Amino acid sequence: MSVLDEIDRQLIAALQLNARESVAMLARQLGIARTTVTSRLARLEKTQVIAGYGVRLGQRVADGGLQAYVGITVQPRSGKEVLRRLSTMAQVQQLCAVSGEFDYVAWLRTDSPEQLDQLLDQIGSVDGVEKTTTSIILSNKLDRGQPI
Repeated sequence: MSVLDEIDRQLIAALQLNARESVAMLARQLGIARTTVTSRLARLEKTQVIAGYGVRLGQRVADGGLQAYVGITVQPRSGKEVLRRLSTMAQVQQLCAVSGEFDYVAWLRTDSPEQLDQLLDQIGSVDGVEKTTTSIILSNKLDRGQPI
């Protein structure tokens, strides 16, 4: 990853608040020329510091289903197979290798408690999965997007 200076960090932070902000407005907010914003954006995209732009759903839409975090403990040398199997499950929104009590933490999204139950059974039956611990998300209190 390339080194980010303070202007890069401010530009990324502004885009995290509103990725649709115009180059002219970004330039005004940062006190720099539009051409500077354009060239920095091009560099940040080319070097994959900015990997893409997306949409964050509002709380009412995001809450339309059931979300949960699942801590997953795997047997030694089973990580690759568990990763392969979990990557085929569309309801697994994110999977992170972590330190501590679990080997992986997965973020799941399903349409109903019944679907969550079936998905947890499916995850638990994957060869190499030793144990799962589930926490259902009741409400989202703070979301700042991905930090820079």
